[in-house]
Amino acid sequence: MSSVLERIVETTREDVKRRRKQIPPADLEARLVERDDRPFSEALSRPGVSLIAEHKRRSPSAGPIREGGDIADIVRAYEAGGAAALSILTEERNFGGSLDDLRAARAACGLPILRKDFIVDSYQVIESAAAGADAILLIVAALDPKPLKRLHDEARGLDLDIIVEVHDEEELECALEVIDADIIGINNRDLGDFTVDIQRTFELLSDVPAGKTVVAESGFHTREQIEELERVGIDAVLIGEALMRSEDLEAATRVLTGLEADETEL
Repeated sequence: MSSVLERIVETTREDVKRRRKQIPPADLEARLVERDDRPFSEALSRPGVSLIAEHKRRSPSAGPIREGGDIADIVRAYEAGGAAALSILTEERNFGGSLDDLRAARAACGLPILRKDFIVDSYQVIESAAAGADAILLIVAALDPKPLKRLHDEARGLDLDIIVEVHDEEELECALEVIDADIIGINNRDLGDFTVDIQRTFELLSDVPAGKTVVAESGFHTREQIEELERVGIDAVLIGEALMRSEDLEAATRVLTGLEADETEL
Protein backbone atom coordinates (compact mmCIF):
# COMPACT_ATOMS: atom_id res chain seq x y z
CA MET A 1 0.00 0.00 0.00
CA SER A 2 1.37 3.39 -0.97
CA SER A 3 2.10 5.94 1.76
CA VAL A 4 -0.69 8.29 0.60
CA LEU A 5 -3.25 5.49 0.43
CA GLU A 6 -2.07 4.10 3.76
CA ARG A 7 -2.54 7.49 5.40
CA ILE A 8 -6.04 7.88 3.97
CA VAL A 9 -7.02 4.37 5.07
CA GLU A 10 -5.71 5.03 8.58
CA THR A 11 -7.70 8.26 8.95
CA THR A 12 -10.75 6.54 7.46
CA ARG A 13 -10.62 3.88 10.18
CA GLU A 14 -10.46 6.63 12.80
CA ASP A 15 -13.46 8.40 11.30
CA VAL A 16 -15.44 5.14 11.14
CA LYS A 17 -14.86 4.55 14.86
CA ARG A 18 -16.19 8.01 15.60
CA ARG A 19 -19.27 7.59 13.42
CA ARG A 20 -19.98 4.14 14.87
CA LYS A 21 -20.22 5.70 18.33
CA GLN A 22 -22.49 8.47 17.06
CA ILE A 23 -24.82 6.17 15.10
CA PRO A 24 -24.73 2.46 16.07
CA PRO A 25 -25.05 -0.13 13.27
CA ALA A 26 -28.50 -1.16 14.54
CA ASP A 27 -29.78 2.36 13.92
CA LEU A 28 -28.47 2.26 10.35
CA GLU A 29 -30.02 -1.15 9.74
CA ALA A 30 -33.39 0.22 10.81
CA ARG A 31 -33.18 2.72 7.95
CA LEU A 32 -32.69 0.04 5.31
CA VAL A 33 -36.41 -0.66 5.09
CA GLU A 34 -36.78 2.74 3.41
CA ARG A 35 -34.31 1.91 0.62
CA ASP A 36 -35.39 2.49 -2.96
CA ASP A 37 -32.99 0.60 -5.19
CA ARG A 38 -31.87 2.05 -8.50
CA PRO A 39 -30.18 -0.34 -10.99
CA PHE A 40 -26.56 0.80 -11.04
CA SER A 41 -25.03 -2.14 -12.91
CA GLU A 42 -27.76 -2.02 -15.56
CA ALA A 43 -26.99 1.65 -16.19
CA LEU A 44 -23.45 0.66 -17.18
CA SER A 45 -24.51 -1.98 -19.68
CA ARG A 46 -26.52 0.14 -22.08
CA PRO A 47 -25.20 0.65 -25.65
CA GLY A 48 -22.07 2.77 -26.00
CA VAL A 49 -19.90 3.97 -23.13
CA SER A 50 -21.96 4.95 -20.11
CA LEU A 51 -20.85 8.08 -18.31
CA ILE A 52 -20.55 8.00 -14.52
CA ALA A 53 -20.43 11.70 -13.67
CA GLU A 54 -18.71 12.48 -10.40
CA HIS A 55 -19.25 15.11 -7.75
CA LYS A 56 -15.83 15.89 -6.33
CA ARG A 57 -15.13 18.99 -4.24
CA ARG A 58 -11.35 18.73 -4.02
CA SER A 59 -8.46 16.26 -4.11
CA PRO A 60 -5.05 15.87 -2.44
CA SER A 61 -3.31 16.47 -5.77
CA ALA A 62 -5.50 19.19 -7.34
CA GLY A 63 -6.70 21.04 -4.26
CA PRO A 64 -10.11 22.80 -4.49
CA ILE A 65 -11.94 21.90 -7.69
CA ARG A 66 -15.34 23.57 -7.45
CA GLU A 67 -16.16 25.68 -4.44
CA GLY A 68 -19.61 26.93 -3.59
CA GLY A 69 -21.48 24.78 -6.11
CA ASP A 70 -24.90 23.46 -5.12
CA ILE A 71 -24.84 19.69 -5.37
CA ALA A 72 -28.50 19.49 -6.39
CA ASP A 73 -27.87 21.80 -9.36
CA ILE A 74 -24.74 19.85 -10.30
CA VAL A 75 -26.32 16.39 -10.37
CA ARG A 76 -29.42 17.66 -12.19
CA ALA A 77 -27.12 19.09 -14.86
CA TYR A 78 -25.37 15.71 -15.13
CA GLU A 79 -28.72 13.96 -15.49
CA ALA A 80 -29.96 16.42 -18.13
CA GLY A 81 -26.68 15.98 -20.01
CA GLY A 82 -27.18 12.24 -20.38
CA ALA A 83 -25.05 10.75 -17.59
CA ALA A 84 -25.98 7.15 -16.83
CA ALA A 85 -25.03 7.25 -13.16
CA LEU A 86 -23.44 9.41 -10.48
CA SER A 87 -20.33 9.00 -8.36
CA ILE A 88 -20.44 10.96 -5.13
CA LEU A 89 -17.12 11.30 -3.34
CA THR A 90 -17.91 11.13 0.37
CA GLU A 91 -14.42 11.08 1.96
CA GLU A 92 -14.15 14.22 4.06
CA ARG A 93 -10.57 14.92 5.17
CA ASN A 94 -8.88 14.76 1.77
CA PHE A 95 -11.73 15.24 -0.70
CA GLY A 96 -14.17 17.45 1.21
CA GLY A 97 -17.13 15.12 0.68
CA SER A 98 -19.75 13.70 3.01
CA LEU A 99 -22.70 11.37 3.18
CA ASP A 100 -24.85 14.52 3.20
CA ASP A 101 -23.64 15.07 -0.37
CA LEU A 102 -24.87 11.60 -1.28
CA ARG A 103 -28.26 12.14 0.34
CA ALA A 104 -28.66 15.50 -1.37
CA ALA A 105 -27.75 14.01 -4.75
CA ARG A 106 -30.26 11.22 -4.35
CA ALA A 107 -33.02 13.64 -3.42
CA ALA A 108 -32.26 15.86 -6.41
CA CYS A 109 -32.29 13.37 -9.29
CA GLY A 110 -33.21 9.86 -10.36
CA LEU A 111 -29.80 8.48 -11.37
CA PRO A 112 -28.25 5.48 -9.60
CA ILE A 113 -25.43 6.48 -7.27
CA LEU A 114 -21.99 5.09 -6.48
CA ARG A 115 -20.60 5.98 -3.08
CA LYS A 116 -16.94 6.62 -3.85
CA ASP A 117 -14.86 6.36 -0.71
CA PHE A 118 -12.23 4.23 0.94
CA ILE A 119 -14.39 1.36 2.18
CA VAL A 120 -12.44 -0.68 4.74
CA ASP A 121 -15.03 -1.56 7.39
CA SER A 122 -18.37 -3.38 7.46
CA TYR A 123 -19.93 -0.33 9.10
CA GLN A 124 -19.33 1.66 5.90
CA VAL A 125 -21.21 -0.92 3.84
CA ILE A 126 -24.35 -0.60 5.98
CA GLU A 127 -23.82 3.17 6.14
CA SER A 128 -23.71 3.36 2.34
CA ALA A 129 -26.97 1.47 1.89
CA ALA A 130 -28.69 3.49 4.62
CA ALA A 131 -27.58 6.78 3.02
CA GLY A 132 -29.03 5.81 -0.34
CA ALA A 133 -26.08 4.46 -2.32
CA ASP A 134 -26.81 1.90 -5.02
CA ALA A 135 -23.18 0.83 -5.35
CA ILE A 136 -19.89 1.12 -3.51
CA LEU A 137 -16.23 1.15 -4.51
CA LEU A 138 -13.81 -1.44 -3.14
CA ILE A 139 -10.14 -0.64 -3.80
CA VAL A 140 -8.02 -3.80 -4.00
CA ALA A 141 -4.88 -1.85 -3.08
CA ALA A 142 -6.49 -0.85 0.23
CA LEU A 143 -7.65 -4.32 1.30
CA ASP A 144 -6.19 -7.74 1.97
CA PRO A 145 -7.99 -10.63 0.24
CA LYS A 146 -10.08 -11.77 3.24
CA PRO A 147 -11.58 -8.36 4.10
CA LEU A 148 -12.03 -7.69 0.37
CA LYS A 149 -14.18 -10.80 0.05
CA ARG A 150 -16.05 -10.13 3.29
CA LEU A 151 -16.95 -6.56 2.33
CA HIS A 152 -17.91 -7.66 -1.18
CA ASP A 153 -20.21 -10.36 0.19
CA GLU A 154 -21.75 -7.98 2.73
CA ALA A 155 -22.45 -5.43 0.01
CA ARG A 156 -24.10 -8.04 -2.20
CA GLY A 157 -26.19 -9.12 0.78
CA LEU A 158 -27.57 -5.57 0.93
CA ASP A 159 -28.25 -5.50 -2.84
CA LEU A 160 -25.43 -3.04 -3.45
CA ASP A 161 -23.47 -3.26 -6.68
CA ILE A 162 -19.69 -3.10 -6.36
CA ILE A 163 -17.00 -1.57 -8.55
CA VAL A 164 -13.79 -3.39 -7.67
CA GLU A 165 -10.93 -1.02 -8.44
CA VAL A 166 -7.55 -2.25 -9.69
CA HIS A 167 -4.35 -0.56 -10.81
CA ASP A 168 -2.16 -3.41 -12.09
CA GLU A 169 -2.16 -7.06 -13.16
CA GLU A 170 -1.67 -8.40 -9.63
CA GLU A 171 -4.66 -6.48 -8.30
CA LEU A 172 -6.78 -7.56 -11.28
CA GLU A 173 -5.87 -11.19 -10.62
CA CYS A 174 -6.92 -10.75 -6.99
CA ALA A 175 -10.24 -9.17 -7.99
CA LEU A 176 -11.01 -12.08 -10.29
CA GLU A 177 -9.77 -14.93 -8.12
CA VAL A 178 -10.90 -13.79 -4.68
CA ILE A 179 -14.39 -12.48 -5.51
CA ASP A 180 -14.90 -13.01 -9.26
CA ALA A 181 -15.85 -9.33 -9.51
CA ASP A 182 -18.63 -8.47 -11.97
CA ILE A 183 -17.61 -4.81 -12.37
CA ILE A 184 -13.92 -4.01 -12.74
CA GLY A 185 -12.77 -0.42 -12.36
CA ILE A 186 -9.37 0.29 -13.92
CA ASN A 187 -7.94 3.37 -12.25
CA ASN A 188 -5.24 5.13 -14.26
CA ARG A 189 -4.20 7.17 -11.24
CA ASP A 190 -1.18 6.00 -9.24
CA LEU A 191 -2.24 6.17 -5.59
CA GLY A 192 1.38 6.67 -4.58
CA ASP A 193 2.12 9.93 -6.37
CA PHE A 194 -1.30 10.62 -7.99
CA THR A 195 0.13 10.71 -11.51
CA VAL A 196 -2.16 9.49 -14.30
CA ASP A 197 -1.38 7.18 -17.23
CA ILE A 198 -4.46 6.40 -19.35
CA GLN A 199 -2.59 3.61 -21.15
CA ARG A 200 -3.15 1.51 -18.03
CA THR A 201 -6.77 1.00 -19.07
CA PHE A 202 -5.83 -0.34 -22.48
CA GLU A 203 -3.02 -2.54 -21.12
CA LEU A 204 -5.15 -4.19 -18.42
CA LEU A 205 -8.28 -4.56 -20.54
CA SER A 206 -6.83 -7.51 -22.45
CA ASP A 207 -6.56 -9.45 -19.17
CA VAL A 208 -10.22 -8.96 -18.21
CA PRO A 209 -12.37 -12.00 -19.06
CA ALA A 210 -15.30 -11.61 -21.42
CA GLY A 211 -18.61 -10.88 -19.73
CA LYS A 212 -17.24 -8.47 -17.13
CA THR A 213 -18.30 -4.84 -17.00
CA VAL A 214 -15.25 -2.57 -17.23
CA VAL A 215 -15.13 1.03 -15.99
CA ALA A 216 -12.25 3.31 -16.99
CA GLU A 217 -11.31 5.80 -14.28
CA SER A 218 -9.12 8.95 -14.24
CA GLY A 219 -7.54 10.93 -17.03
CA PHE A 220 -10.36 11.01 -19.57
CA HIS A 221 -11.90 14.33 -20.52
CA THR A 222 -12.80 14.42 -24.22
CA ARG A 223 -15.43 12.85 -26.47
CA GLU A 224 -12.66 11.51 -28.71
CA GLN A 225 -11.18 9.56 -25.80
CA ILE A 226 -14.58 8.09 -24.97
CA GLU A 227 -15.06 7.01 -28.58
CA GLU A 228 -11.69 5.24 -28.39
CA LEU A 229 -12.81 3.49 -25.20
CA GLU A 230 -15.94 2.34 -26.99
CA ARG A 231 -13.88 0.91 -29.87
CA VAL A 232 -11.86 -1.28 -27.51
CA GLY A 233 -14.90 -2.49 -25.56
CA ILE A 234 -14.97 -0.39 -22.38
CA ASP A 235 -18.47 -0.26 -20.87
CA ALA A 236 -18.31 2.91 -18.79
CA VAL A 237 -16.07 5.83 -17.90
CA LEU A 238 -15.96 7.74 -14.63
CA ILE A 239 -15.21 11.44 -15.04
CA GLY A 240 -15.11 13.98 -12.24
CA GLU A 241 -12.58 16.78 -12.32
CA ALA A 242 -13.01 17.65 -16.01
CA LEU A 243 -16.75 18.05 -15.49
CA MET A 244 -16.55 19.81 -12.14
CA ARG A 245 -14.28 22.49 -13.61
CA SER A 246 -16.68 23.20 -16.50
CA GLU A 247 -18.57 26.50 -16.54
CA ASP A 248 -21.64 24.87 -18.09
CA LEU A 249 -22.02 21.44 -16.50
CA GLU A 250 -24.93 20.26 -18.62
CA ALA A 251 -23.27 21.31 -21.88
CA ALA A 252 -19.99 19.64 -20.88
CA THR A 253 -21.85 16.46 -20.00
CA ARG A 254 -23.71 16.51 -23.32
CA VAL A 255 -20.41 16.72 -25.18
CA LEU A 256 -19.01 13.71 -23.35
CA THR A 257 -22.15 11.60 -23.73
CA GLY A 258 -22.53 12.52 -27.39
CA LEU A 259 -25.96 14.10 -26.92
CA GLU A 260 -24.75 17.42 -28.34
CA ALA A 261 -23.52 15.73 -31.51
CA ASP A 262 -26.73 13.73 -31.88
CA GLU A 263 -28.87 16.86 -31.66
CA THR A 264 -26.65 18.66 -34.18
CA GLU A 265 -27.15 15.81 -36.63
CA LEU A 266 -30.92 16.05 -36.22
